Amino acid sequence: MPKVLIIDDDEQICKLLFKVFEKAGSETFYQQTLKEGLAQIFSDTIDVVFLDVNLPDGNGLEAINIIRQHPVPPEIIIITADENADGAALAMQLKAWDYISKSGSYKNFKFALDRAFEYRKQKLSNRPHKKITRATIIGESQAISKCLDEVSKAADNDLPVLITGETGTGKELFARAIHTNSNRAHEGFVVVDCAALPEHLVESTLLGHIKGAFTGADSDKEGLMTIADKGTLFLDEVGELPLGVQKKFLRALQEKRFRPLGGKKEIQSDFRLICATHRDLRTMVKENQFREDLFFRIFSINIELPRLKDRKNDIEALALHQLTQKKEVPKRNTCTMSPEFLEELKMYEWPGNVRELISTIDSVCSDAGDGSTLFPHYLPGHIRDHNIRKKFGPPEKKELSTKKNSPGAQKTGSDLSFKAHIEKMKQDYLLDLLSSTNGDMKEACRRSGLSKSQIYRLMQQYNLKIT
Repeated sequence: MPKVLIIDDDEQICKLLFKVFEKAGSETFYQQTLKEGLAQIFSDTIDVVFLDVNLPDGNGLEAINIIRQHPVPPEIIIITADENADGAALAMQLKAWDYISKSGSYKNFKFALDRAFEYRKQKLSNRPHKKITRATIIGESQAISKCLDEVSKAADNDLPVLITGETGTGKELFARAIHTNSNRAHEGFVVVDCAALPEHLVESTLLGHIKGAFTGADSDKEGLMTIADKGTLFLDEVGELPLGVQKKFLRALQEKRFRPLGGKKEIQSDFRLICATHRDLRTMVKENQFREDLFFRIFSINIELPRLKDRKNDIEALALHQLTQKKEVPKRNTCTMSPEFLEELKMYEWPGNVRELISTIDSVCSDAGDGSTLFPHYLPGHIRDHNIRKKFGPPEKKELSTKKNSPGAQKTGSDLSFKAHIEKMKQDYLLDLLSSTNGDMKEACRRSGLSKSQIYRLMQQYNLKIT
């Protein structure tokens, strides 16, 4: 029996939906706070969640990414009393299944539930079961596991793949993994670094040229698209491909036929295309910096790689792998990490992602010497500077405007009755809480353990206002 969870602070809505879903044959639960709802999601196997946006202790839209961390995340249907187009768009971007207004018919809820169940059943039955060769892709985090599932799916067909992610996240590693696990694995994996090619050489590098096609063309030369025949062509940083070349490349991709520079006959090449970029190609299309038709052609499958700071559970495994797999030196480095060193690695934000981590480990080992225990002292100055600032936090900004109307507000504790003194302490605590969090209600709730509604009620009681 499928399981449904309703997370909404309106008990009447919860009870009404509970009856609708139970009648439809679902095992249904409801929780009235985000905290309790998340607790149930991560302690149970929920198939579909109906999630309210405005909850006493948080925002439902902000919780979507948290729910996605579940090993088998439920389908999420956002429900709200506010018909907000921006909220609906954000929910869709975050991969929610649907966005439903509470003012609509309950048939809408039933229809959405049926469709979500149908989709979920299909999705789970199609989950990849094949064990893939992952080579040097290190990590067991939920984010990496999801990407490896996508690699498995991509390896089972010949559709173009676009791998996106920040610089240093390992885009080429994932492209190689797709090739290695595909039926083209016995053929070549041809890499083209579009960012490194001079613009006047891009076309001849890809298509090839005939002797005499241009000054300096002293002999015939095969293009990389020809060399990739029956194998995989990997265009790294495809966003750097010149507009003039994009049109010719699009035709070659569609027809698998092209004419080398200066040539009279077309050449046929059956290559599988994988592209990678750290740039936002959608924005480039809008700004006429990338052809829209080529974008849609290469966007058949998209694998978005996570930043290292979003998979910090993998940092230890990545660092250990680098410590024990240093092939560029004759003697394996035997450095070990102290707990404090590992803690510092996990605290840092890693703007250069895995590439920066690997470079840092190499540098630290070189500095410490073979066989050393690594301590935070060995880390580069910019990392230690970032971490020490993060530990102590930014200076508190006290720009909170308040009105204190309590008659005893300016009196010391000894001048007040016990009850008045307790009230003053409450008021002072609330004032300090709001000042130290700069009025950030989410952070204030986290620190105090109070809900938003409780804090707002206390602010009204003590006539405190944030400006």
